[in-house]
Amino acid sequence: MSERIGFIGLGIMGRGMAANLLKAGFELTVWNRTATRMQDLVAQGAHAGADPADVAARSDIIITCVSDTPDVKTVILDEQGVIHGARPGALVIDCSTISPQATREIADALRAKGVFMLDAPISGGSEGAAKGTLSIMVGGAGDQFERALPVFQAMGKTITHVGGHGAGQTVKLVNQVLVVGNCIAMCEALLFAQAGGVDLQKTYDAISQGAAGSWMFTNRAPQIIQRDWRPGFTIDLQQKDLRLVLEAADELGAPVPVTSLIFQFYRTLQAQGLGSEGNHALIKALENLAGFEIKAIR
Repeated sequence: MSERIGFIGLGIMGRGMAANLLKAGFELTVWNRTATRMQDLVAQGAHAGADPADVAARSDIIITCVSDTPDVKTVILDEQGVIHGARPGALVIDCSTISPQATREIADALRAKGVFMLDAPISGGSEGAAKGTLSIMVGGAGDQFERALPVFQAMGKTITHVGGHGAGQTVKLVNQVLVVGNCIAMCEALLFAQAGGVDLQKTYDAISQGAAGSWMFTNRAPQIIQRDWRPGFTIDLQQKDLRLVLEAADELGAPVPVTSLIFQFYRTLQAQGLGSEGNHALIKALENLAGFEIKAIR
């Protein structure tokens, strides 16, 4: 692979994505704020960067995958940020989910330094990151999308150029509206089934492959039935994305009443200290209303 890749942010999504880039044969330099998260990748052949600027100086394409808008601004624009190490002609790909407006501002700052940018948020959970089957929605110039396509193909399966800067982030927020809408429907349905006295596993088997099936139901209903709250995507991260949806919807004048309600349900779970659990733990908010829990199958 001719282009050297830098990867910044080795969290629940980033570590699987970076590992797949190594498997695809890319020369890879990594950095994470918690340095111990770099160790496994370094053992697999990656180089460890000293800071984001150092990663950028060693790379032709620099990928960021961090938690929120302020984190992206820090790793790209601060004193030790990517912008101070990237050479003219380099490409920054941000796979975080952040504000579309902030994305356009960061792209403008990089452009002033002769550096290109794509916003390329991802969907598919930690499973998709590990398996290289993510959906990636990309905003930015078409020629830079074509340049980055081999990189995207190492990390994802469904890769779509959706428009200019900020368009990738907007489409990701559309995705998140649908994710939580599917999640609340799943939770209501499972509680209804429990109240009706039917076997939950047989209910799942009966409907998962029909018209009511979805990625959310296929992957998360079994976890709910087993009371398994390990995250593919945490409540805290889901809530951050919903905050971005509500902010953007307010700017656009778009009504999102169901999403607003789900945001409030997640807030109650955060208040209970459950923010690190998987987003499917949304069912606990409804269980609190119902006065009963889904029964685990052992």
